[in-house]
Amino acid sequence: MWWIVAALILYFLAGLRVINQYERGVVLTLGKYSHTKEPGIRFVWPGFQRMIKVDMRITTIDVPRQEAITKDNVPVGVNAVVFFKVERAEDAVLKVENYTYAVSQYSLAALRDIIGGVELDTLLTERDRIAKEIKKVVDAETSPWGIDITAIKIQDIEIPAAMKRAMAAQAETERERRAIIIKSEGEITAAENLKKAAEILQQVPGGLSLRTLETIDKLQPDPSKMIIFTLPVEVLEGIKSLVLERKKKEK
Repeated sequence: MWWIVAALILYFLAGLRVINQYERGVVLTLGKYSHTKEPGIRFVWPGFQRMIKVDMRITTIDVPRQEAITKDNVPVGVNAVVFFKVERAEDAVLKVENYTYAVSQYSLAALRDIIGGVELDTLLTERDRIAKEIKKVVDAETSPWGIDITAIKIQDIEIPAAMKRAMAAQAETERERRAIIIKSEGEITAAENLKKAAEILQQVPGGLSLRTLETIDKLQPDPSKMIIFTLPVEVLEGIKSLVLERKKKEK
């Protein structure tokens, strides 16, 4: 009689299963889905039931580098990362053979399809938007499997060496163009300020002439060289008025 009790105890112990907090247990009774068990110590009937554990945490998949042709016929190499999690454990087990592999392959196909519909400039400048479009496509396909695509990130975009050189030359030309524009704007501002200063000096008797003399004095020519200035009549008249004004003050 004792051996019957021992056999029952062993049978009971053989049916105990521990489900972690981040897992769910999909139970098949005689090959047919019956229910899903929550975390904790659970019991299944050995020989009649089988439990498949499913990890409910976010899983990361690396999509390997893929060759794709953009809309403007530029070959690029792109790799990405897919983040997903299982929302319904029973669907992930019953509706797809290997949901991790299936998500990886569908993400790969969607990546090539989306990139083939955009130009290179768009791919380089709007990778976040393109990644969201890929996520939308993959999420719609994998949702019936009980899978939720949380995010897809495009990591690297590799372009041909000739295209890199052309883009570098274009960027250099753009920088030179901006430098010329900034310099010309500075010259315009300086000319406007000089115009205002000249108008103010003209209102002061002899002011413009005095400014001309100060400029000449700051030149400090080489003693071995001679500099000859041809002064306008207005400057000479200004100097004359300054001399006359000074004589009046002395008297």
